[in-house]
Amino acid sequence: MKKFITKKCRLKYFPMSFFSITMGMSGMVIILQKMETFLDLFKVSSYFLVLTVILFVLFLIIYFFKFIIFRKYVIEEFDNPIKLNFFPTFSISLLLLSIAFLVISPSISKYLLIMGAIIHLIFTIKIISIWIYRTDFKITHMNPAWFIPAVGNILVPISGVKFLPIEISWFFFSIGLMFWIILLIIFFNRIIFHEPLPEKLLPTLFILIAPPAVGFISLVKLTEQFDSFSKILYYFALFLVLLLFSQFRIFTKVKFYLSWWAYLFPITAITTATFLMFHETKTIFFKNLFIVFLTISILLFLILFIKTIQAIIKKELCVEEN
Repeated sequence: MKKFITKKCRLKYFPMSFFSITMGMSGMVIILQKMETFLDLFKVSSYFLVLTVILFVLFLIIYFFKFIIFRKYVIEEFDNPIKLNFFPTFSISLLLLSIAFLVISPSISKYLLIMGAIIHLIFTIKIISIWIYRTDFKITHMNPAWFIPAVGNILVPISGVKFLPIEISWFFFSIGLMFWIILLIIFFNRIIFHEPLPEKLLPTLFILIAPPAVGFISLVKLTEQFDSFSKILYYFALFLVLLLFSQFRIFTKVKFYLSWWAYLFPITAITTATFLMFHETKTIFFKNLFIVFLTISILLFLILFIKTIQAIIKKELCVEEN
């Protein structure tokens, strides 16, 4: 019986990157909350939040059973130089849920923040240590998913300024910002002078948008000021949006993979950052741009949701990879 389960059960191929779905959906909750404030509409964000929490718990339970039954496959996934970097999508989901719960339940938000920050810091230290000491990494292993472990720390101050000592928020912000600069240089070296990204990882290019967009939000929260450096972060994120949108035809040719969910969180991040720009500048351009990004985010979520359901029905997810 055990041998049958080992051969037939697709649970062993359930990837940690499923938590990128809850990352994207948490980002959707946050921009819908902004939309409701901005347009005074029906509170649909609460329903999205409930669905996101249900999916997060479901993925956590499934992966827990994978760890219990197929621990060997979890170890193999963590040893993979590409898949390794998706493990912190779990802790980032906690941090994003903390932000989403800020306006609903500060006590839940605080609990999620502390848990997410601690787990993410552990992931950061462990994964950077692996980067340093492993000798089998190649430059072609480098892709935007490498930003997830270290640069994800930049999220902490968004809710951290309300619940943590300010120096702790600065600590996490500093880690995220400095590693963003370091990894950005390495990535452009890899993408310009070495082999192009494989098709499956092309959607992860959108991850490049998230660090400067989230960094802009975090910096404004930390300093309570709208200064020149915060503008630099926002406008660089906006340039990356233009750069990637100009490659639209390339992305439309990419077959559906779970990595498509890498599109959503960065777009919701620049949407939230644009709302903050409008709040700070009161410029009508950013009001209209927020509505444009909001529309794109909603349409993108619907496409991803439908594509994922179709892939589940066709049993195209949680399968052995080459």
